[in-house]
Parts: sequence; structure tokens; C-alpha cells
Amino acid sequence: MTALDKKYFQRLIESSPDIIIAVDKSGTVNYYNDGARTSLGYSSEEIIGEGCTRIYPSIDEARRVMKAMRASLDKGRIASFETEFRNKDGEIIPVMITGTLIHDDDGKEIGSIGFARDIRRMRHAQQLATAGEIAVSLAHEINNPLESITNNLELLSQSLETHLTDAEKVIENERLDSIRDSIERVQAIVRRLDEMTRKGEYETRDYLAGKRMADLAPREDGKIHARPHDGPRPEQSPLEGMSVLVLDDDTAVVNSMADLLRAEKCIVFCATRPSAAFGILRNVKLDAIISDVVMPEMDGYDFYLKVKEDMPKLPVILMTAYYYDKDHILKRSRLRGLEGALFKKPVNPGKLRAMLLQLRQKAATEKAEAKAAALTAKSAAAAESLPKPVPQS
Repeated sequence: MTALDKKYFQRLIESSPDIIIAVDKSGTVNYYNDGARTSLGYSSEEIIGEGCTRIYPSIDEARRVMKAMRASLDKGRIASFETEFRNKDGEIIPVMITGTLIHDDDGKEIGSIGFARDIRRMRHAQQLATAGEIAVSLAHEINNPLESITNNLELLSQSLETHLTDAEKVIENERLDSIRDSIERVQAIVRRLDEMTRKGEYETRDYLAGKRMADLAPREDGKIHARPHDGPRPEQSPLEGMSVLVLDDDTAVVNSMADLLRAEKCIVFCATRPSAAFGILRNVKLDAIISDVVMPEMDGYDFYLKVKEDMPKLPVILMTAYYYDKDHILKRSRLRGLEGALFKKPVNPGKLRAMLLQLRQKAATEKAEAKAAALTAKSAAAAESLPKPVPQS
């Protein structure tokens, strides 16, 4: 095998994008490559012959790196050792350094050389990955309680309408609106974190001198959105008598949604596991199912397919506490004919009522059409059975 020219290695080291710096035993810089010039901003003339503390934020940090080399069990070598450099603008740059002590022919230490890599991008990616995990967890753990709060808030609002004077309603509706605005703000914060992770952004802002925090302030107009208040609700609900199954592994969500539907005079059945839901399905005639997406035993997609296999015409509505449908459960379900999806918790009570009413009206229309078709078929059969007139000769 032919040995490569030493000049080749010199050019390779010089043109490397990594920061490569060598120092003598006293810590004076005697080699400084092109990658170092690009990353740190100093020219060779500004660094060669200067102490290495010029590129470290402090003498203590420089000593920590050298101490790690001398204490290494790998003959004076360190690999992927995290430290910090300071560039010409005074900015602190986190780096990962691989370095080794240099010895003369007699084995005496004469200096060291280090190959360092700017790890800001790597840390940024790690921060985004962590933020993504937090965003998924927050969406689920926060939106489920918000679902219960929203449902109970709706029930409270309905109750106040029948127990207060008009003057009292004004005051109490302002308080209810304040709670709704707080719920919206919490949702906006979770959406902001989700947005940051999807777009690959990780923004921070100062909160104390020298301290920073993730900037989760919502990117919305910040205005309070006034809501029109409904008048007294009619005694007869358009959903009265509708039989609905609510399936969710969060008991608070199940109970609050069941109360909301009962206030609409629906007949409500509850389950916290798909197996229990199938037990109800086998024994009760239902008009609709409202199911969570992420549950024990099976996810919402598998539950939906199983229901459709046994009862093809039974409407199923899926809802999720997650903002990001990572496994495309909702998308896959819609391709298989999903009736509707309440994509995000907390579910808007008005949207829920409208969707159930739409399903009820659709079922009524299909029933009427089937009845009309049956009557038409019966009439045709009756006409066919009548004796035909005998032709006159």
C-alpha cells in the first residue's frame, strides 16, 4: 500500500470544517485551521502566539479540558468532551472536543491538539425533540381536564340561565367568559409549543438577567373575543331520546360529557374501555358513538373498524386530546367512512350538538327513504298480483 503524502494530510486538516487548534505546553496557540477561523471569527494572526484562554470563556474552563486529558485512562486522549469556546464577538459556543496530549521522542508532554465541533445545531435538534415529546404529553394531559372543565362550564351556564335575573346574568356571564378566555389561553400555549416543534423552531426570551425561557406566548391578537349568550333553552331538545355511547379512558371526560348529553335529554351509556363498550353494543340499540382516539386495549381506529364490521350503519365520532395525529388514526378512519371527527379536545359543546343533530337528521331521512321505497315495492307487488284483464275476442 502506497503511503500518502504528508502535504495531503496538512491540506485536509487545514480545510476541515471542524475547529482544529494546537497549543504548546504553556497553552500558547501554535496551530489554528480554517474551520477555527470560520467558526470563531479570529484570523490566524490574531490567535497564533496568543494564550488559549483567548478562545475559552475562562482560565478555569481551559484547565478543566487539560485536566480531563491528563486524567484520561486512554493515554492522554479525550473524545466527545463537551466544553465551551468564545468567539470574537464574545458569544459563547458549546463545542464537543476530541483531543490528545502531544509528547516528544522522550515521552515528555510538549503540548496538545484538539478537534472541536460546534454543537449548537445538535443541541437545537435535541431541544426540539424534547419539546416535541413535551408537546405531545402536554396536549393529552392538559386537554383532557380542559374537556371536563368545558363541559361542566356549559352545564353551569345553562343552569344559570334559569335561576338568575337578567341583571345577575350579565355579571355571571362575564365571569364565565373570563373562565373561557383562560381556557383558550391554555389551549393557545399548548398549540404554540406544538407549532414550534412542527416548524423546527425553538424560540426563547429573557425572564431574568442572563436567564432565558422558552417563548410560548401565543402568536394571536391577544384580544378577548366576546361571545353571544344564548337565550333560554327550549324545554324540548332536538336530541331528546337519542341513544349515545361515550367511550374515553378518562373518567372525568366521560362523566362530564355524559352530563352534557343528558342535559340535552339524550339516553347516555358510558364506558372507559373498548371491551366494556362492545358489551354495551351487544345489548343496547344506539344512535351514535363518541370515542376517544388513544385508549388501552385498542386505539380509536381499530375500535372504529370493529364497530363498522359488526354494525356498518352505526355512526362513530372520534375525538382526541392530541393536536398531532401522529399515527394518522383520524385520517385512516375518515378514508374508511368515518362520520365525523372532533379533532381536538376540549370539544366545543355547540359543535357536538350540531354534529349529533346532523347524524339524527340523516338517520331520519334514510329511514323515511327506506320506508317510502318499501311502500313503493309493496304497491308494485300488489299491482303485479292483481288478475290481468282477459282480452276480448
